[in-house]
Amino acid sequence: MSDGNDRSTPEPGPPGESAEPSPPAGLRPSKGFRQEVKDAVSPRAAVMLLGVLILELAFVVSYIGAFHSPKPSHIPLAVVAPAPAQAALVGRLNALPGRPLSARPARSPAQARAMVLDRRVDAALVVTPGAAPDRLVVASAGGPSGVQALQLVFEKAEGPRSVMLTDLRPPHSADGRGLSSFYLVLGVIIGGYLASAALSASFGARPANPHRTVIRLAALAGLAVVSGLGGAIIVDLVFDALPGHFATLWWIAVLTSFAAAAAGMAFQVLLGSAGIALSVLIFVILGNPSAGGVYPAALLPPFWRDIGPALPNGAGVTLVRNYVYFGGHHTSTAWWVVSAWAAGGVLVSCVASLRRQVKYGLLPGGRNAGPA
Repeated sequence: MSDGNDRSTPEPGPPGESAEPSPPAGLRPSKGFRQEVKDAVSPRAAVMLLGVLILELAFVVSYIGAFHSPKPSHIPLAVVAPAPAQAALVGRLNALPGRPLSARPARSPAQARAMVLDRRVDAALVVTPGAAPDRLVVASAGGPSGVQALQLVFEKAEGPRSVMLTDLRPPHSADGRGLSSFYLVLGVIIGGYLASAALSASFGARPANPHRTVIRLAALAGLAVVSGLGGAIIVDLVFDALPGHFATLWWIAVLTSFAAAAAGMAFQVLLGSAGIALSVLIFVILGNPSAGGVYPAALLPPFWRDIGPALPNGAGVTLVRNYVYFGGHHTSTAWWVVSAWAAGGVLVSCVASLRRQVKYGLLPGGRNAGPA
């Protein structure tokens, strides 16, 4: 019986269908602007946004600080000159304003050439008696921008005497300005720390137990093998930028990628999600501008010049560049650096994971209900 208003119960539809559509998951009426601000940007989210801002500004500071005004500083230089004048010339070059050169004597042009090719020095000055031009012997594959800086130094220092450039080892024709080694290392390092971050996003920053830590590290190692193979194929077989060293490039890329991945994993086990930010700080904000790719170390300001060889980015660039162009000379320190980051990442991840298990009273092999 009706009272004049249509308040009758709607007839049910077909079985399994509701009379009104259900709202999507998470959709609800607004609680008012102020309350929605509190719900949308929690204190934890505000801290994360502040962290992003800090990283963003650190990125700008690091890259502009490293690249805004490249100046040569203590570039290693071998000097060949007639005996009576050699010591005086070395002293005069070392006393140039701003100390752009670090000159040392060499016995002969042959020795100076060998010093350039085995990377004991970046260049050699061969002084010719009489009116003939002096020769500046370089290997621009080690960094064309460094050669340009040297030329400018000698244009100011030599006065009326002309200097003829001799390039013993230019970059391959497909290597452009000699940056392929830098971009190969940059790519595999980004892949390494992003892989550790992806595992964190999927299963939690801290593995539930040491067994899962080892499993994650093994997965990262497998990915490093594949990414290193892909990088070597691209720079050697596809673009012919760094040809003739396929196996060497593959395993340098593998070790460099795994070093970034294992270190990223260690940061996350120690710090949780904040470890991802630390990876970005070390490998992107600090590591890339100090790697010696865009500008060689001798053109970078002191801070970046000092940290570059100690990070996987700089060590990886040295390994790739020196094996492709200089027969693997001057690479022992770089091998130690990359290996130390890889081994350190594994060790810290496993030890920190085991300590967390002991801290919470979970015996090895015991049940752990935490995230994978």
